[in-house]
Amino acid sequence: MTNSTLNPSAPDETLAQQIARVAHNVHTDGLPQQIRHESAMRVLDCLGNSFAAANLRVVDQMRTIVTAWGGNDQATAINATKTNAPNAALLNGTMAHALDFDDTHLPSVLHPSASVVPAAIATAELTNTSGIALLDAITMGIEVTCRLGMAGYDRELGNSIFFEHGLHATSITGTMGAAVASAMLLGSTADQIASALGIAASMGAGLLEANRTGGTVKRLHCGWAAHAGVVAAQSAHAGVTGPPTVLEGRFGFLQAYLGDRAIPSEISEDLGTKWVVPGLFYKPYPCNHFTHAGIDAARELRERGITPAQIEHITLAVPTPVLRTIAEPRKAKATPESGYHAAFSGPFTLASAWFSDEGLGVFHEDFTDESAMNPDRLALAAKVTCVPSEKCDSIFPNQFPAIVTATLTDGSVHVAEVLSNRGGPERPLTDAELGIKFTKNCERTITKDHADQIRAAVQGLASGDTTIQKLGELLKGDQQ
Repeated sequence: MTNSTLNPSAPDETLAQQIARVAHNVHTDGLPQQIRHESAMRVLDCLGNSFAAANLRVVDQMRTIVTAWGGNDQATAINATKTNAPNAALLNGTMAHALDFDDTHLPSVLHPSASVVPAAIATAELTNTSGIALLDAITMGIEVTCRLGMAGYDRELGNSIFFEHGLHATSITGTMGAAVASAMLLGSTADQIASALGIAASMGAGLLEANRTGGTVKRLHCGWAAHAGVVAAQSAHAGVTGPPTVLEGRFGFLQAYLGDRAIPSEISEDLGTKWVVPGLFYKPYPCNHFTHAGIDAARELRERGITPAQIEHITLAVPTPVLRTIAEPRKAKATPESGYHAAFSGPFTLASAWFSDEGLGVFHEDFTDESAMNPDRLALAAKVTCVPSEKCDSIFPNQFPAIVTATLTDGSVHVAEVLSNRGGPERPLTDAELGIKFTKNCERTITKDHADQIRAAVQGLASGDTTIQKLGELLKGDQQ
């Protein structure tokens, strides 16, 4: 396989047609084994996050809805049973994103796997395809998701145009990526894959207001993206067509969402020759990614021997665009209404770092409703003021840095700077740390032995040792 095989010159193609041709070639010719291994690790991380979320109230609510809808036994709803493929993708995508523990692409600030992986697994079960084909489709789906996100990244602004408009790019571009992955696994032609993109572009949606003022709807965003992606792919495979200029057209995706600030070259440049999967960031902590560097800085100060009782005041300096998510409205962030909303609070997550040693530093136990009402954590969170930082602005969004300054009751001042995120290429998680994250996630729902079986099965996808049927059976959890 050569690069030219995946992306030969075709100057008259639209962007959607170019994506579709590369996707079809990937499905036919395959990808290097190392890329497949990287995608398998994304599957593992996604499934661990999903099992961790299996018993959340919002997941139970969606499970009730999906069960009531019914459907053919085509694909596995994680820790439950089988249903039709779109319904399984809806529930599993909701689980994958519900705890905000899913991987991140920077600088687009997307969480690609939580939409693409559930859609791809559901479609792979439906078609009884190979584990290798599944990983290739996931790789391409993630690629499309992130490239569309990067088309909306304004380098001058240093932020996502989607985000500036209050749009959740993850669920919008994730729908497109999920559609491509699903279409590949259906064995669609290049024209059908292009139509799947054209159809999916009318389905993606998501607003970010819940991050600011409350609501559980954001937890559904990746579930809906996965569901819509499967439906778009099935529709195209059945003969429904989409506009060939769905991306660059006058009333297409780029113009509608991004206007004249869109960067189409981010979609096509090096398509099929460079892959984003190896550079995705794993999350070590189950909370908004903007809060992670603050957690690490707080842990550093704690390790220096500074205790909450010694602290008079804390300043959390972060990139300016981050403030809207983790610092505003101030009262809501200082006293979050629930454990879920605590995970989006800069002051609360920083405070929690002083009181926790769970997981890889803070873990799910730190974001329960009970933890959100803990008086010691709230007292420390009340001492935190969030401010913009020019130094952090210069780094964002390639990283989500933080500078924490603690002023103690004795008048001394202590500073901790964390300028690169743990879990990314500059500070990667070890295999042992990824194993801890996966196992502890799963143990919230299934036994360690069962988790070990899933881990082995996922690792066997890239070699062809694991069948999709075997993986599906394991995903039923301990209820099988």
